[in-house]
Amino acid sequence: MTTIVAPSSGIGRQGPSRSSVGLVAVIVAATDGEPRALTVRVPDQAAGRGEGLPAGPLVPEHATLERGLRAWVERQTHQRLGYVEQLYTFGDRDRQGGGSAGVHSLSLAYLALVREERTAGLAEAAWHNWYRHLPYEDFRQGRPAQLDAIEASLRAWAAEPAEAKLRRLRADRLGLTFGLDGGTWNEERVLERYELLFEAGLIPEAAGNPGPAKAGDPTGVPMAFDHRRVLATAIGRLRGKIKYRPVVFELMPPHFTLLQLQRTVEALSGTQLHKQNFRRLVAQQGLVEETEALTSGTAGRPARLVRFRREVLLERPAPGLRLTPSRRPS
Repeated sequence: MTTIVAPSSGIGRQGPSRSSVGLVAVIVAATDGEPRALTVRVPDQAAGRGEGLPAGPLVPEHATLERGLRAWVERQTHQRLGYVEQLYTFGDRDRQGGGSAGVHSLSLAYLALVREERTAGLAEAAWHNWYRHLPYEDFRQGRPAQLDAIEASLRAWAAEPAEAKLRRLRADRLGLTFGLDGGTWNEERVLERYELLFEAGLIPEAAGNPGPAKAGDPTGVPMAFDHRRVLATAIGRLRGKIKYRPVVFELMPPHFTLLQLQRTVEALSGTQLHKQNFRRLVAQQGLVEETEALTSGTAGRPARLVRFRREVLLERPAPGLRLTPSRRPS
């Protein structure tokens, strides 16, 4: 990464502060009702790191941060980006694991929504279901089986401290993040759950060198550096945003069925939705309009194709999908 040396303030005897600044992209698509993230092979195979997000350093020829991000993504994957928004700035010291000690490595993370395309480029790129990395976040088929092992390990971690106050604090955090002991599962708390697993030492990244994926790991496939943390941040942001902004339509083709729309929203949120309630909500919000076209080449009765009504952006300040799961996670 690019190393930037800032001039000393002249206060005290501390030397110059050093930072490396990079750009990282969480590129999301929804294909056949599954949430997909674009990953690349990270060259540092010697450290056991293999899979990460498209990323690169900020360099002088980049006129803006976003242009730099788009340039790196296209160079590594040949994927042209459409909708892009800044996600978060990660600035933990030594966060890249393997850089110079004491250097703050700053990464500006972005969320991009696209329609999946065949990828090729200077790095080996591939689309993967994002639940491959966070399988315990997918409640579409009911409570994920991975949570049994995770919750048992978390309870053991919460019971470790000798001090009762600290044990209570840890137990409260389990209720807030994982919904244990009467707590409520909030699908948007993806980052908080990941960070708690990290703190408890239950994910490979906590050891500083994730290495290859271990078969049967209930926490999912690790990623290079802190890229799984970045992915968790993006999932939580997107899950919250679809409730008040129509960003889901950035992932849809120009014409689609209401069932395809529902499957996409379910994929992103990790919940199963009630069909009739979902359709009633879409109708009430005026998010789509019917076309004259019908589906063809499929078994069963042809379905009417609809399209997104962009006028809704001018009609209401927060046109989104207030999700009502068909069953609450337990």
